Amino acid sequence: MSRVAKAPITVPKGVSVEISGQSVEVKGPKGTMSWIVHPKVSVTQADGQVRTTPAKEGDQTAWAQAGTTRALLNNMIVGCGTGFVRKLTLVGVGYRAQAQGRVLNLALGYSHPINFALPEGIEAATPSPTEIQISGADKQQVGQVAAEIRRLRPPEPYKGKGVRYADEEVVRKEAKKK
Repeated sequence: MSRVAKAPITVPKGVSVEISGQSVEVKGPKGTMSWIVHPKVSVTQADGQVRTTPAKEGDQTAWAQAGTTRALLNNMIVGCGTGFVRKLTLVGVGYRAQAQGRVLNLALGYSHPINFALPEGIEAATPSPTEIQISGADKQQVGQVAAEIRRLRPPEPYKGKGVRYADEEVVRKEAKKK
């Protein structure tokens, strides 16, 4: 039995959740998201809380789906309320980033600059030339965009140069000995 599914989701002020059949729509200051719930799961809302339960009792796969649904709905509610942020740092001489509207300009040691177009619903900020902050309402999309930017120049193990997550630790290798 899923213990995650049993925990209720508290809906914060400023965020509204509308449930109609198997469709759930969340509206908040950061955006609007909708999702179709699995048929084995029922979603209810009462007293400012959203609960997920299996549609039929005794089905183990339904409990698993209810736990997954609860986690996804919680991410939607948090995302529409406060949003998600992923931070990247650039390590290397001459590595820099600059956000210009819907495009992120990157100089990552290649012979050409990289212009990374941001998808709809994602914003990028560069507090300093070596820091990038990716933010948005969809947790999965924020993580995916951060991973795509990191993939442009992943950190290498000898000098540690490249694009890395702010909380990432790169294991360094020892240089070749004579």
